[in-house]
Amino acid sequence: MKTFASIAFLGLITAASATFAQDKTPVPMDHSKMQGMDHSAMKSAQLKIAPEAKDAVATVERFNKALSAGQLSKAGAELDANVLILESGGAERTAAEYLGGHAKGDAAFLKTAHVQLLRRTIQVSGDVAWMGSESEIHTTKDAKMVTILSTETMVLKRTDKTWKITHIHWSSRTKKPGASH
Repeated sequence: MKTFASIAFLGLITAASATFAQDKTPVPMDHSKMQGMDHSAMKSAQLKIAPEAKDAVATVERFNKALSAGQLSKAGAELDANVLILESGGAERTAAEYLGGHAKGDAAFLKTAHVQLLRRTIQVSGDVAWMGSESEIHTTKDAKMVTILSTETMVLKRTDKTWKITHIHWSSRTKKPGASH
């Protein structure tokens, strides 16, 4: 079964909600241990961040943090109005389309998940930045721990010293025992 994992987090992150699309009820978990991005793990992640990309990374982190907290208007503030979001073979072509629909499921999923960033690369060329991230998302399904391997690509555009996310592509699959990213 193909799965979809975001991350928006960052992020992240957020796309893994499609993994559990048939069961739309989030599974309650110990939120003190499993909520949102593991910022301490970010220190151990393999990061390749161009110095000029710091502000673009901050935009992505704000998006993922807001989405994880269910603050859709704050998450939307980081998106370009005409953002293109690709996931599980589908597309959402505007921020309004995403925020009015799928974002609600992503936010609900992230409240029950723990996202561990493994690798991140981000480069800037003029007013365009691209970022690729690999994460593990830990959650439960049917009272069993599940690990989802998630990849995320984001493209950002700088306008008036502000970065906006113009494209997101999320992809994921359930991690099989003994498998690596």
